Amino acid sequence: MGEKRGEKDRGVLLLDGLIGGMPVFVKELVAGGVAGGFAKTAVAPLERIKILFQTRRAEFHSLGLVGSFSKIAKTEGVLGFYRGNGASVARIVPYAALHYMAYEEYRRWIILGFPGIGRGPVLDLIAGSFAGGTAVLFTYPLDLVRTRLAYQVVESSKLSVKGHVPTELVYKGIRDCFSKIYKEAGMRGLYRGVAPSLYGIFPYAGLKFYFYEEMKTHVPENHKKDITVKLVCGSVAGLLGQTFTYPLDVVRRQMQVQRLMTPSSNATRGTLETLAMIFRTQGWKQLFSGLSINYLKVVPSVAIGFTVYDVMKAFLQVPSRDQTVVGVATDGLNNPPSCIPPSSSLSQTQQ
Repeated sequence: MGEKRGEKDRGVLLLDGLIGGMPVFVKELVAGGVAGGFAKTAVAPLERIKILFQTRRAEFHSLGLVGSFSKIAKTEGVLGFYRGNGASVARIVPYAALHYMAYEEYRRWIILGFPGIGRGPVLDLIAGSFAGGTAVLFTYPLDLVRTRLAYQVVESSKLSVKGHVPTELVYKGIRDCFSKIYKEAGMRGLYRGVAPSLYGIFPYAGLKFYFYEEMKTHVPENHKKDITVKLVCGSVAGLLGQTFTYPLDVVRRQMQVQRLMTPSSNATRGTLETLAMIFRTQGWKQLFSGLSINYLKVVPSVAIGFTVYDVMKAFLQVPSRDQTVVGVATDGLNNPPSCIPPSSSLSQTQQ
């Protein structure tokens, strides 16, 4: 009994030593990656339905939410709800890791470089916006692959929409999809639709962090560590942020699957052309197609993401934001690089 307890204690000490030796930015990367993976997998079935609503309008709008779930369950089984989720998780783990870590880094840099900006929600809005743009640029090809894989539907002669000709699966998996897109259009093809992604992510990511941090400031101090409170704050933040930027998400999805929708055409449309085409041929309501499903997806997704991130930061012993800013400022005073502001500015930052 004593030996088992001793081994357990040694394991705990080893884990504490490993965690203690990790740089802060690595801890933030790990916490963000775990949070993103948990959140994305939890809502994968709703994400698949949303993409089909956005891109396969004729087939799935008439079926509705319940009918769409039923069709996928009958034709593809349970695993059909997770088609493209491998690419989604492969994208979201590095995306979320970069997003959360970049947010923390940009926040520290802004505080040190512009001490007069203060530490309110505006700071979170700016840092969150730039962090979202950074994460998108590094991980966008995986998002494109995820969308194209999710767009493919295994048809059944009994369940096919009248007049719709069943098609074979174009891509057999993540690697095959990457390979075919690259052979077809090179690196430019892998970034097809990145423009509306950036237009959308800057306000969405910024507003998400803005609303989350703003809501937490109104929570009593004795409830700030309550997981239920974090879930509620994250839910509202995701709901508000997504509402303002959703039409750009529809434009992005249709740009990503444009070659699959019209395989005989070599012409490609830009962001504004795609937006005008949707408005003209599908109506303005299509710009909000799948929004109700997205609410069902985003609310738990953002809530789980923020909550798991805060829990992982506590587990990994990440110091508070004020402590990390002071630490960076102190290092800058001892070994001042050219980008660190004068000591007078640093003293204002630490107050």
